[in-house]
Amino acid sequence: MIDTAILGGGIAGSCMAILLARRGWKVALIDRRTFPRHKVCGEFLSPEAVDALVALGLGDRLQALRPAVVQRARLVFESGASIPVQLPGAAWGISRFSLDEALHEEARLAGAEVVTGTAVAAIHTRGDKYATEYELETKRGDKQAWIRSRAVIGAWGGNGHVLNFPGVQRSRPAPCPYIGVKSHLSCIEADGELELYFFKGGYLGLSSIGEGIVNAAALLDQSSFRPIPAAVNDWLEAAGARHPQLARRISKARPVTGTQTAVAPVRLFDDPLTWNGIPLIGDACVTIPPLCGDGMSMAIRSAQLCAVSADRYLRGDTSLQQWKFDYTKAITRHFRGPLRWGRVLQRALGNQQITTLGTVAASRLPGIVNRLMKATRLRNTDILPW
Repeated sequence: MIDTAILGGGIAGSCMAILLARRGWKVALIDRRTFPRHKVCGEFLSPEAVDALVALGLGDRLQALRPAVVQRARLVFESGASIPVQLPGAAWGISRFSLDEALHEEARLAGAEVVTGTAVAAIHTRGDKYATEYELETKRGDKQAWIRSRAVIGAWGGNGHVLNFPGVQRSRPAPCPYIGVKSHLSCIEADGELELYFFKGGYLGLSSIGEGIVNAAALLDQSSFRPIPAAVNDWLEAAGARHPQLARRISKARPVTGTQTAVAPVRLFDDPLTWNGIPLIGDACVTIPPLCGDGMSMAIRSAQLCAVSADRYLRGDTSLQQWKFDYTKAITRHFRGPLRWGRVLQRALGNQQITTLGTVAASRLPGIVNRLMKATRLRNTDILPW
């Protein structure tokens, strides 16, 4: 019997495993995929995310990865107009290929068992609203095994497979046209600046991740592209064709073989789902529009907030029902403002008339964009002590 099984080995799941293992709980971090691997991600650790990871004692481990330091950001529109954005501190560019592996190693050092390449095929429960015991059926190739756990936490991302077990509510989500694509590029420099290029049908970000490599990540409306590109590099080429400055920027860049990946659909406007039979963290709980650059910070924060109640539950100081209530309340309090303003910006920057007016307003009131971006950020004063 273990204390907690965490399903999903991304940012949120790894941080959750570290937090609970450090508290002395027996933790298994389980992911159906193998690591290290490339993921669709801006690979931009905002100043808030950097502060959160440093507060978790991970600063030295991440510094060893030699992250690129990003000091500023710039929004670039089809018209050629651009808006500089002030960052509240130094951000880091780190490949998820390296970051996820580093977090897994930290989880192991904390005492967690990291189980990758293993799918959870079924979850069986017994108990009541006060306490539940779980039995997980796992499969690795043709091998089957069972894990008994006092708690289970879902960290399977925005498109993870929701298992069918008591308490789960299954729904058919509305169609969503957004696709996320990512590739590393060589023969291009980013010079300490995050660049966001906006065009009809989406936007694309360029950010250095160190070692002379730039990450290109885009969020695109598939319904806006005909014919639909067949591969990631084709998507990036189609995006460049819609933005002259972007096309010039990436004209000499070379895709790094093996780094291309895509994910669809990307849901931006769903309300947070903190609990669906089990507590959910990271993108399984909520997704902020990528243009805000704070997705990894939110993943970390959700793990921190959930860990507080998980620890109390495992100690017998609270019930499962109270855990659900407290965690839902905490997510609402911390995320409501950033999500609201993030979605306002997502809709506004996707409207050409609004962006035209916005660039004029920003040139006359340069602080307005910085204030809007600040409204999408989590407050550092809310970082938890553990």
